[in-house]
Formats: sequence, C-alpha cells, structure tokens
Amino acid sequence: MSRAETQPYLERFRRLEPSAAEPTWLHGMRDAAIERFAEFGFPSPRLEDWKYTSVRSIATSDFGGAPPARNPFSKRDVAFSLGGDFHGRILAFADGRYAPELSTIEALPEGVIAESLATALAGRPACIEPHLGRVATWDAPEDAFVALNTAFLGDGAFVYLPRGAVVEAPIGLVFLGLRNGAAPISQPRILIVAEAGSRATIVESYAGCGPDAYLTNAVTEVVVGAGASIDHVKLQCESGSAFHVSALQAQQSRDSRFASHAISLGAALARNDVNARIDDAGAEAVLNGLFVASAAQHVDNHTEIDHAKPHSQSRELYKGILAGRAHGVFNGKIIVRPDAQNTHAQQANDNLLMSEDARINSKPELMIHADDVKCSHGSTIGYLDESALFYLRSRGISAVEAREFMMRAFASEVTRAIGSAPVRTRVDELVTARLARGAPLEIA
Repeated sequence: MSRAETQPYLERFRRLEPSAAEPTWLHGMRDAAIERFAEFGFPSPRLEDWKYTSVRSIATSDFGGAPPARNPFSKRDVAFSLGGDFHGRILAFADGRYAPELSTIEALPEGVIAESLATALAGRPACIEPHLGRVATWDAPEDAFVALNTAFLGDGAFVYLPRGAVVEAPIGLVFLGLRNGAAPISQPRILIVAEAGSRATIVESYAGCGPDAYLTNAVTEVVVGAGASIDHVKLQCESGSAFHVSALQAQQSRDSRFASHAISLGAALARNDVNARIDDAGAEAVLNGLFVASAAQHVDNHTEIDHAKPHSQSRELYKGILAGRAHGVFNGKIIVRPDAQNTHAQQANDNLLMSEDARINSKPELMIHADDVKCSHGSTIGYLDESALFYLRSRGISAVEAREFMMRAFASEVTRAIGSAPVRTRVDELVTARLARGAPLEIA
C-alpha cells in the first residue's frame, strides 16, 4: 500500500487531542503504534496471511467523517443484537462511543466490573496497564489494523472478574453503526481480565444499517487466569455495505478454559482473526466459528492456537455457507512448541457451497515441534446432498424449505456449542433469518 493511503490517518493522529484524564503511559503506546502503522501501511495480498483478502477498498476510502452529533439508535436496536430475552448487564456503543442511555446496568457480583474503557482508563488505570496493548500484538505487517486501533484507542469496554467471581448472566457488549453520507471509522477496544477461578460469558455484538460504507476496526484482548473459564461469543451482523476487521487474542494460564464462538453474518468484507495462546499446563482452548456469505460478500477467518506448555488441549471447528459469488477464506494454524508434550489438538473446517460461483480457500495447518502429541486437522468442501434433498421433497417439503432445513442442520453443530441458552437461542434465530433472507441482516 502507498504512503498516500496512510497519510490521512497520520495527519488525523497529529490532530488527536488525548483526554486529560488518560494516563501518560497510554500516550507512549499510541505513539509507538502509529509509528508501526506508518511503517507497515495497510496489509497487502503479498503477505501470506492476507493472500486472499484485498483491503484496497478500505485503504482508498476516506473514513474521516464525523459521527452523528445525536445518537440515532434505541434500545430496540440493542435488542436486535441480543434478543428481547437477554438478561444481564449490557454496555451499548453508538458509532464507537459509549451510550449510557442504551445500556442496561444490572447488578453484578461484588468486585466485578463492566464499564466503558474510557471510564476505566480515567478511574482505574492500574487495573488496565498490565494488560492493555500487551496481549494483542501489533509489531508485524500482518497486524497493521491492530496498530491502527491502538494508535486511536479511545473507547470500548472493560470487563474485570476478581478471583473466584462467577457471573451467571451473560455480559453484553453491543456496537451499533450507522452511516448517512459520511464514512467514519469506529475502532472499539475491549479488554477482558478474568482472575483465577472466575467464570463468565461475554457476548460481543456488532450490528448496523444504512446504505453507505463504514469501517469497524475492533480489537479484543482476553486474559484468562489460572482455573478461570471464559465463554466469548462474537456476533457480526454489520450492514451489507460495511467493512469489518477484528482481532481477538486470548492469553491462558494453568488449567484455564477459553471458548470462542465467532458468528459472521454481515458486512461486504469481513476479516476475523482469533488467536489463543496457552501459556501454562492443563489449559483448554475451544475455537468455533460459523460464517454465512452471499452475493459478492467476502469473509476471511484466520485462527491460531499456540500450545506453549504441556498437557493442554484444543478443539476447533469452523463452518462456512457460501452462496452467489461469495468468497470465503479459512486459515487455521495450530502450533505445538517443543516443551508442549502431551498436547491434544483437533481442527476441522467444513464448507457448504450453494452455487457454482461461490468459492472458498481453506488452509488448515499444523506446526508440531514435539513428539508426544495427538493432533489432527482436515477440511471439506461440497454441495448439498441431492439424495437428502430428494428425500425431504418426497415428504412434501418444498425445495426452498428443504435447502434451508439442511443449511440449518449444517450450521447447528457450531451454534449448539454455545453454553448460554438465551444467547444460543438468539444466535439460532439470527442464523435462521440470515439463511432465509439470503442477504445480510440489518437493524430495521
């Protein structure tokens, strides 16, 4: 990418006036991040990790417009993301800014914190400094979007679970986007810190509407302490004209469990990076994903599970349903370090093509540097089973209903793994609606 494409962001950074309430260490982090972004520029298909995904449409667009002065959303829009039966604390953000009027401040167990990141940076910087910008890396050209997010780091969400805390109801983080004429960028930052023995479900949801393009560039950092368990659900229902780029990095301690459920249903172009690093023995990582694309949508899922210590396990299942001229990408990497003996790792990517013009680039990878391991990986690409379709038709089911039924059955292996019943129900509803509509869902 040319310097001309990064220049608007460099100029905007020079005009940036950080809040006086921000800690000084954050200023230094911003400066280092913008230097990296200036050095790297936007990622190019010449990079192996971006081989099948061009971001030229992002790089050549001007995302410098200002968000609306008045919040145009309502709690009904928040319910679109999470469902009306969602009971738990909800932090809502409109065009990247915390919206207390859309949020639901339900009581949390003693010591548990769920608040806007800007508030946390001003009021409790000592809780954030050891983790923010230290879990998600931005020191390589592949990580240029993370560097850009770090440079303009402002608002987002902070979730903190003290030792032994158990939050039964899920915590919802909802990001709403709307563009009319202007094309601004929203760069939310999420930090989740779970101390030893704590447990919670976090739902990170993105939704939008409007015919104009906008960019969401999100970064989530998750620190999972010894014996802690975090279920993370990411639901991406961006507008069909939006661009969505996200990076999630989890860091796991001894005997911890981290489960990611990434559901990607919207955006003209979506890039999702999900990485888990197992830094101590006995930990488990679960990465599940479902992506549905149609028309000319492009969705790219890159995952990495890094087994750095012994006696750990991981399970990964990503499924794609592609119709029209949609293009899907899956690149899943499992690394087993030399010291990570007794590692058990399973990885699978299954893809369903609903048209002859749909295509998928699938690349499961194993990098094993230990000898006492059990690891497997595989990928499948195919069409609907004609004999099964014929069987359903012979039972009086229409061709359209039969196809939708089989697609829902294909997707259900991913969605039923979501532990929270109300979240699972809402995800099933949105997936069913997306398959029936044949186009990205939007806020009404």
